Amino acid sequence: QVQLVESGGGLVQAGGSLRLSCAASGRTFSNYAMGWFRQAPGKEREFVAAINWSGGRTDFADSMKGRFTISRDNAKNTITVYLQMNRLKPEDTAVYSCAAAASIAMIVTPGAMGLYWGQGTQVTVSS
Repeated sequence: QVQLVESGGGLVQAGGSLRLSCAASGRTFSNYAMGWFRQAPGKEREFVAAINWSGGRTDFADSMKGRFTISRDNAKNTITVYLQMNRLKPEDTAVYSCAAAASIAMIVTPGAMGLYWGQGTQVTVSS
């Protein structure tokens, strides 16, 4: 059974940091690209960051560059992907979800099909 389970969300003040984790199991996710998306109330889901299967390539949405980093740990049977978020802003408030796909191109291409999704974790940044 494929499972992507996010954790690490919460309430933080503006300027603070959070690290989100996504534990992926049920497939050989060490061969998969992984990514993070977010959806704020009343807005469409947007791409945040992606990392390829080896960790050798990463991509970020422009508004996250320099503030967010993405990394992964392929060493265990359950793959874990991390999103380190620094200098958080109130506009970063959203539900953050992780996704897995066969390639990083599928993660960064809007509307791509065939992604596995987690349920999401709430991040709230207070001003």
